[in-house]
Amino acid sequence: METSKVLRDMASELSKSMKPESLPLITAETSSAYVHKRVTKEQKKPVLKKNSKSAALLKAGYTKEKRMFEITMMVSFVILQLTIMTLVTYHFKRQYFGAFIMSLVFGALLADFMSGLVHWAADTWGTVNIPIIGQAFIRPFREHHVDPVAMTKHDIVETNGDNCMLSNLFLVPLLSCCYLYGEEWMLQNFSLLVFGATFTIYVCLTNQIHKWSHMISGVPKWVKVLQDAHIIMPRPHHHIHHISPHETYFCITGGWLNYPLEKIQFFQTLEFIIEALTAHKPRSDDQKWLKG
Repeated sequence: METSKVLRDMASELSKSMKPESLPLITAETSSAYVHKRVTKEQKKPVLKKNSKSAALLKAGYTKEKRMFEITMMVSFVILQLTIMTLVTYHFKRQYFGAFIMSLVFGALLADFMSGLVHWAADTWGTVNIPIIGQAFIRPFREHHVDPVAMTKHDIVETNGDNCMLSNLFLVPLLSCCYLYGEEWMLQNFSLLVFGATFTIYVCLTNQIHKWSHMISGVPKWVKVLQDAHIIMPRPHHHIHHISPHETYFCITGGWLNYPLEKIQFFQTLEFIIEALTAHKPRSDDQKWLKG
């Protein structure tokens, strides 16, 4: 009974805050009827509650070595991002304006899609016992579901280190091409430079945006403005994902693609194929940690 009331309140909050006219690529069905339908469907499923035992075990997996790695990745990202933004500014010409805008939009959308794909993969498959990636990358996703507000206590390094690493994987080859092929190549591929800068900034900020969506207080006013304008993911929008068993709305950068991907059953189809081929059930490890 209590769960149903919580879910109804959540649906009401979502209906009020997710106005169709302010949500690019998201229809009226998302803001009211769709959300209500989705929440109603999940009413028999529990809202996530903190599992203190599991949370403590997972938190202990954050090592000094991992932190040093994250710091290195953050410093590298700042250097690489400043370099590519300098190149974009230096080579900008008036005739590039249309390409500049398109590259901004495409970069942001791809970042949102990739945030969903990575989030889905880490939520749905694998265990913390997998060598290297288990403790380093899957562990934070398990911790987040057993203690959703733990990430709001993470500092800037723990929050953004891994995403800086992912951004660097794209920036290093892109800037290598700039260095190897020179100015003519950069002029010919100006759109790619703008796309690269936009994509990697959004990728880098994805977990910070995710953190803001879980903060009840202390969110800067300028962040709230961006959330309300749906330039970054609004707080109510992400709550849909945190209805157990966390099987939808995986995109956490802007959230723009959540409804379209849900509508075509994109992640559900991938899960069906993978389960059919491997016999592994999606989110089985996640559910184990939730039960403690």
